[in-house]
Amino acid sequence: MPIDLNEHRRKQNNNQPSQNVPPPNNNSNNRPNSNRNNGSGFNMNSIQMPNMNGKFVGFLITIAILIFFFILARPFIVINSGEVGIKVNLGEYQPAPLLPGLHFFVPILQNIIIVDTRVRTQHFISDDNTDRSQNASTKYKSPIQVRDKQALDVSIELTLKYRLEGDKASAMIRDYTMQWDENIVVPYIAEAVASTVGNFNAEELPSKRDEVARLIIASFKNKIASIKDQSIQFDSLELRKIILPQQIKDKIEQVQVAKQEAERAKQEANALRERAQGKADASITEAKGQAEANRLVSESLSSRLLELRQIEIQGKFNEALRDNRDAQIFLTPGGAVPNIWVDSKNKQRTTISNQ
Repeated sequence: MPIDLNEHRRKQNNNQPSQNVPPPNNNSNNRPNSNRNNGSGFNMNSIQMPNMNGKFVGFLITIAILIFFFILARPFIVINSGEVGIKVNLGEYQPAPLLPGLHFFVPILQNIIIVDTRVRTQHFISDDNTDRSQNASTKYKSPIQVRDKQALDVSIELTLKYRLEGDKASAMIRDYTMQWDENIVVPYIAEAVASTVGNFNAEELPSKRDEVARLIIASFKNKIASIKDQSIQFDSLELRKIILPQQIKDKIEQVQVAKQEAERAKQEANALRERAQGKADASITEAKGQAEANRLVSESLSSRLLELRQIEIQGKFNEALRDNRDAQIFLTPGGAVPNIWVDSKNKQRTTISNQ
């Protein structure tokens, strides 16, 4: 068989001891100068170098990369009070809402949508000095433009408050997206206002303001009640202002002026009637008083009283005759008419005495 010369030589080298390598010397005095203490007391041989192999370093790098991607992916979320979370698994909305607290999910495969369940406010008002800083809970829009029974344009300003039921939020977001209030609430309140105002004439609206507000609320409640699962909860509605066409405003103003003039004339007529009635009542009262006085006097004049009065008058005449004998006295029978005293000395002096 052929012999491999390289292999033969390698075997010979392994069998022969090496003559060039000096035997080990355990004497520390014969060590190189670099291993000595050099008078400082520090021995370089006492240092133990860590065994940092490639596998351990690779493990540390892998851990660092995982931590970095964990923080970057943020596979957790905090839900605050007044909110609920909707977990989405590969595009499928989970029906059970996540309550306030810390929740974890798998990035890419899962996602959590936060939904505000606090009371929301929609202001349908015209331009004014109101601070219109909009947020998730408060929004401002133009007044609702509708037509009355006669097809006249009317603007309605109102404030609507409502909220989303937390346990039914998943179905609402799934069917109507996060813009559910723009897709449902705003059109429904506009329809409720239009259907209500369309049953009235424009000039009737200011005087029937409360009735109009009640009808709008009832119509809006019926519309949101027809939503699947009834996930919207009505809170309140305030009818702020009814803006009428200019011709209707002028007509209402004329009617109000006429009513004010009629009311003023009515008040003046009532005052005159009260004064006349007062005078009539005073005259009647006076006549009744006089009649009552006459009745009392008539009832008090008895025959004996008349005789007594006649005697008293006769006594007065007798006394007068003693002082003036020339006087003439005419006595009427029965004393029913006055007695007449005539002074014969002074024809101009005449006295009439009543009983």
